[in-house]
Amino acid sequence: MKMYDLPDARGHFGPYGGTFVAETLIAALDTLRDNYLRLKDDPKFKEELAYELAHYVGRPSPIYFARRMTELAGGAQIFLKREDLNHTGAHKVNNTVGQAMVARHMGKPRVIAETGAGQHGVATATVAARYGMECVVYMGSEDVKRQAQNVYRMKLLGAKVVPVESGSKTLKDALNEAMRDWVTNVQNTFYIIGTVAGPHPYPMMVRDFNSIVGKECLTQMPEMVGRQPDAVLACVGGGSNAMGIFHPYIPYEDVRLIGVEAGGEGIATGKHSASLSAGTPGVLHGNRTYLLQDENGQIIETHSVSAGLDYPGVGPEHAWLKDSGRAEYVSVTDEEALQAFHDLCRHEGIIPALESSHALAYATKLAKEMRPDQVILVNLSGRGDKDMATVAERMGMTL
Repeated sequence: MKMYDLPDARGHFGPYGGTFVAETLIAALDTLRDNYLRLKDDPKFKEELAYELAHYVGRPSPIYFARRMTELAGGAQIFLKREDLNHTGAHKVNNTVGQAMVARHMGKPRVIAETGAGQHGVATATVAARYGMECVVYMGSEDVKRQAQNVYRMKLLGAKVVPVESGSKTLKDALNEAMRDWVTNVQNTFYIIGTVAGPHPYPMMVRDFNSIVGKECLTQMPEMVGRQPDAVLACVGGGSNAMGIFHPYIPYEDVRLIGVEAGGEGIATGKHSASLSAGTPGVLHGNRTYLLQDENGQIIETHSVSAGLDYPGVGPEHAWLKDSGRAEYVSVTDEEALQAFHDLCRHEGIIPALESSHALAYATKLAKEMRPDQVILVNLSGRGDKDMATVAERMGMTL
């Protein structure tokens, strides 16, 4: 089995992935897997999904040549895949539309989700409103504070937002609570997971729905520059935006795949969220992958200026891409990401999400090491409206 054909029938990417959940969820996961595998190749489902992505989400998203950022960095040309232009402002809606459609086909009237930065919560609340479904979103109380605008958006869309007070009060804890809800209400509830983590089939399903990003790039880049890029970059928290652009490029061995993690205050400080750069293999949220954990296997607290990257694990396919050497994983600090955020604002008139700013920061470093005839493609995974309060606070201002 080739790498781009994974996972195997049991949901494994090499030694990673799998299904590590309570027995009460095994039947639900098996049913979900069977329904998804049936629907993904069904012509009517594919036609409906294509319609929704084109006429509701607004796909295809364009690729943009960041001329002034290229000049600022010096070296390679920097192109941006503009996922920030999607309906709801990020890549998350690609996946939530697909999963909500699966939920409807399975007759589930209620959907739940976890969210960190709030973009997945907003995307879930959006499609729930679109399809007339009950929606509950779990969000760490710390993230509720720093993403107040997205919380209000979810409520406007009719979702119930449940602040989670346990643990670090961030994305990990929101996911824990969502899993508890699903165990309790599995008969009428569909859990729309927002990243390529969790038990099988979620890493595969989320990847497949978001792979529309990379598939579009395979067509768009030759139209723009006459060939595929030399390197594809994306930020990595749980890893859905990165997997969405990476997966179609896995067979293109001449294209470097580079995931950029949240280095926080620096890897050496311990205040970061770089699971692949500094973690070890373990089991969390239903799958085996790289985690930030102590010597006893207890999850340690993470840190990032970006709420969407503040997670102590990563999708299992990323873990396998790292071990196999097909993808590289690096980290960028809070300060570097904030600088890239301001640079894109001032030089291109684009306000990026702080998550995306991590990938952009590394792109500007990498560009300096490359020739002017080489090409870097950055997945600009979301827009930065949601991060205004965080950036203002870092600059000593209040909104």
